[in-house]
Amino acid sequence: MFVSRGYRLCSSCSRLASCRAGRGREWRTVMQQSSLKVEHWGSLLPKRLSHCDLGDLYNSNAVQRYLQHLIEDYKVICKKLEHECLSESDRKALMKRQTELLPLGNVFTSIDQARQDLEEVISLLQNSAGSRDEDENLTQLLKEEEVQISNRILALRKDLIRTLVPCDPLDPSDVVLEVVSGRTTGGDICQQFTREMFDMYQGFACYKAWDFEVLNYAPAEYGGLHHAAIRIAGENVYRHLKHEGGTHRVQRIPEVGLSSRMQRIHTGTMTVIILPQPMEFDVHIDPKDLRVDTFRSRGAGGQSVNTTDSAVRVVHLPTGITAESQQTRSQLQNRETAMRMLRARLYQGIMGKETEQRHTARKQQVGTRSQSERIRTYNFSQDRVTDHRTGYSTRDIKEFMRGGEALEELISDLLEHSERDAVLERAENSLSVTRLDMVETHVTPTV
Repeated sequence: MFVSRGYRLCSSCSRLASCRAGRGREWRTVMQQSSLKVEHWGSLLPKRLSHCDLGDLYNSNAVQRYLQHLIEDYKVICKKLEHECLSESDRKALMKRQTELLPLGNVFTSIDQARQDLEEVISLLQNSAGSRDEDENLTQLLKEEEVQISNRILALRKDLIRTLVPCDPLDPSDVVLEVVSGRTTGGDICQQFTREMFDMYQGFACYKAWDFEVLNYAPAEYGGLHHAAIRIAGENVYRHLKHEGGTHRVQRIPEVGLSSRMQRIHTGTMTVIILPQPMEFDVHIDPKDLRVDTFRSRGAGGQSVNTTDSAVRVVHLPTGITAESQQTRSQLQNRETAMRMLRARLYQGIMGKETEQRHTARKQQVGTRSQSERIRTYNFSQDRVTDHRTGYSTRDIKEFMRGGEALEELISDLLEHSERDAVLERAENSLSVTRLDMVETHVTPTV
């Protein structure tokens, strides 16, 4: 009897390891899945999640209903495509929608299969518990299998939520990054901090193996920096840097002077501007709308630096947007660089208007994250960097300013928060539209 029972359990375990592709399965709603509670051996181990982990959204009622709605749509579309009576236009429209929902359907199918595997393992453990011929080694294997399946379900749930994150078409784009020293407070401390920020992004570009091309560099006295513009090219540059745009604040004790001796903390600001440069964009600029000024390059002097009008400033008269370059001794090259910067700024203005029109009341309440808001504080006296949008803090500010792994961790946290907000907004908007449709359906026309 012991041998037969052990053989049956072993064969069941081997079935769990197979994909069971040929077995028919029925779709289960997400609400049914979320109600599953494992209270047996090796129950779902609580994973230490960050405060913005996407997997936490799986338990949101709005997200659950949104998922259920999408899955039902996917099932209906798949059934409709099986019929041959569809017109060509209808079939194309359904196939396009099916392609959009296919990643969601695949992940959901994987969750459904893993859930059934988990139920089978739990059933085997319950049947073998307390029996005289219980095989301890086999029970231990089943417990380990249960833990593995449970962890896989948690990972798949996070993947399921990721399929809901809206795609930003600008994410793969290169960027023009500008650093500008603050004008109202801080004085020299702002210019020094601006140079340190320039070095930080240069280090981050090196860390990510991106191209770093300086378009304009206007140094200040004592090693500071007034303004710089850089073109950064590489893989998903805009995705990683799009949340860096804004006002950055520094708090530190100056290294020299009376404030240094009295240990007074000074506060300064600088601004980071991120301008996406998509692969395919064309901003039409009428030459009649441009004013091109030439002037002598500013700098430390020397031969051919301040003796020729090689620097170029281009002004777009209808908008007042300007761009300038003085990087090379060639006026022609500086003009080409200034025109590239001007196109990027005009494109940013166009995209900014469209984005502003799409803003919802919810986004306005949590902050627009525009470049006029203070987004991050660098407190050198307390050795701490704090991002005010997410509350993320990190120590060892010198390591952070090198632009390596520490900066990437903060950027990853910002992306997690952004994706979380986008999924919640999409789910809540879908729920609102569904309720409005239900109200309109149940309204009876009055004669």
